[in-house]
Amino acid sequence: MELQRSEDQGLPERKGQKRKLEEEILEDREISLPTGDARRALLAEVTAQVTVLDSAFTWRESDRSAAKRATHVLAELAKNEEVVNVIVEGGAVPALVKHLQAPPCEDGDRSPKPFEHEVEKGSAFALGLLAVKPEHQQLIVDSGALSHLVNLLRRHKDSSISRAVISVIRRAADALTNLAHENSSIKTRVRMEGGIPPLVELLEFTDTKVQRAAAGALRTLAFKNDENKNQIVECNALPTLILMLRSEDAAIHYEAVGVIGNLVHSSPNIKKEVLAAGALQPVIGLLNSCCSESQREAALLLGQFAATDSDWKVHIVQRGAVQPLIEMLHSPDVQLKEMSTFALGRLAQDTHNQAGIAHSGGLVPLLKLLDSKNGSLQHNAAFALFGLADNEDNVSDFIRVGGVQRLQDGEFIVQATKDCVAKTLKRLEEKIHGRVLNHLLYLMRVAEKPVQRRVALALAYLCSPDDQRTIFIDNNGLELLLGLLGSTSTKQQLDGAVALYKLSNKAMTLSPMDAAPPSPTPQVYLGEQYVNNATLSDVTFLVEGRRFYAHRICLLASSDAFRAMFDGGYREKDARDIEIPNIKWEVFELMMRFIYTGSVDVTLDIAQDLLRAADQYLLEGLKRLCEYTIAQDISLENVSSMYELSEAFHAISLRHTCILFILEHFDKLSARPGHLHLIQRIVPEIRNYFAKALTKPNPHKLRL
Repeated sequence: MELQRSEDQGLPERKGQKRKLEEEILEDREISLPTGDARRALLAEVTAQVTVLDSAFTWRESDRSAAKRATHVLAELAKNEEVVNVIVEGGAVPALVKHLQAPPCEDGDRSPKPFEHEVEKGSAFALGLLAVKPEHQQLIVDSGALSHLVNLLRRHKDSSISRAVISVIRRAADALTNLAHENSSIKTRVRMEGGIPPLVELLEFTDTKVQRAAAGALRTLAFKNDENKNQIVECNALPTLILMLRSEDAAIHYEAVGVIGNLVHSSPNIKKEVLAAGALQPVIGLLNSCCSESQREAALLLGQFAATDSDWKVHIVQRGAVQPLIEMLHSPDVQLKEMSTFALGRLAQDTHNQAGIAHSGGLVPLLKLLDSKNGSLQHNAAFALFGLADNEDNVSDFIRVGGVQRLQDGEFIVQATKDCVAKTLKRLEEKIHGRVLNHLLYLMRVAEKPVQRRVALALAYLCSPDDQRTIFIDNNGLELLLGLLGSTSTKQQLDGAVALYKLSNKAMTLSPMDAAPPSPTPQVYLGEQYVNNATLSDVTFLVEGRRFYAHRICLLASSDAFRAMFDGGYREKDARDIEIPNIKWEVFELMMRFIYTGSVDVTLDIAQDLLRAADQYLLEGLKRLCEYTIAQDISLENVSSMYELSEAFHAISLRHTCILFILEHFDKLSARPGHLHLIQRIVPEIRNYFAKALTKPNPHKLRL
């Protein structure tokens, strides 16, 4: 049985990268929305700076200095996202876009320029900050920013590389990142403006911050845009990106693995190209990075690689990915655990990997993650366990560490996880035979007591009815479950009760116990017309002072009690009138009606009195009818007294029904006073019940 998954099903969501354009911005800086006078003052300040920019588009040093200062002021203001709208309202966008390009100069003028590249850098920085708000992205693009920003990416080709050139290129790449963030149309516009080739070239730039900025922009442009992905690959970005994966600079390899991840997402052909280019080993190496973000991206990428075909699943494991992925399962970082479970889940769908993952220590942490409150993490762990359960070599370990109980007791957040867990339990159930069962029986004999109990609990759910006698009678499994009922731990008591109830259901499918009254013993009945009929009557009973006419031949055939009365040495043998004390008329009449007809409607209000009479006169068929009726009324409030009733009148069927009710509702009963005493009383009878149920011959086998 296979759990069908499309390539993208369960795939953690990749995001485009929205860069922090000013690393010095403090995370906890107070943000306040200006109102009233403060807003008017802010708007006036913005308008003043816009006026400066509009009037200072020349190479005069004073204008360049003023323009540089204006872009700096606007950028500082834009660091507060709450005032971005006011800055845009003040007309800053067109003014800033204008200064993304250098002012015009006379032909042939190659003299040094004041603040060269500085104003453009400030404008790109400010626009990038304004683009953090999605509602302003399109306005900036419509104002003509893209072509200028793309041109800034090539600044190093037109002048010597200086600190200013490096800064302006980096700010331009960052601005493109924020403009294209989660905006598919702008991503396409960047490609159409020719932005991808220079970004790919910048991956080999000497300055690492530029490399980072270029990779960050490519990462965003590649996210869910197939045309962009294809062009990035066509521009031969893969060799450089794979080299960046091996960088000792965490910021570099984090951006590189992010770009590759977005390239291969939902793109099988690019995925093959990436693997063919040699990405696998450096990605596996990033699992041991000191940068948790790189670890997350690498684990996610390996999960995507593993979806290609079974050969790559094996290669990933052979090259050492399993151990670091398992170590990530212990991380306090929820996202890191989510990505590692995703990768392990994909790897665990290959037969060759399943035993290796389990025996490398992956089983227990994956089981623990079923308790996660994160739905995606929980589902990824469940899917990985589904894969591990497919290997017979893992089944005993699954059970030995309590995996079955975790699967059964877990509170799963989404339906897909519940379905996955159900299929995992089904997989385990299908493997409980042959060498797997023999190993589990061995553990039940020689392992430590907690392991023995876990095995017995699991087998109560998973074993075939045909193996129940071998497991629970011949190998002491029943005693292990009964021992749980006597535990001081409420949880263990409940586990034992639930397992015994499950076992009883399976036992009844194999050897039905008396859940409903059987047909009466075949015999000849006189019929309804002879009930209390003086015709041919040869004996009369006196009940509550009233005569009831009966026929000895009918009574003799009905039970040993009447045969002893009329054939033995009792005084009633020859008596014409026999007094019946301690039985009400309506009870006696119903009893006699059963004797004459073989059936009777037993109502709840009379069932207990009729049971007493049926027990007294050894009418087993009538007892069963009474027991069946009484059993329908068992409740949490009266089960204890019902059990006492079954003991008082040897009502085996009622007693068994009480036992099953107690096991089924154990959690609710455990909160009631006196439940421990009740459990202690019924343990011997539970043992007898299962000994009888599990040793009955299988009628199906007998027929065969």
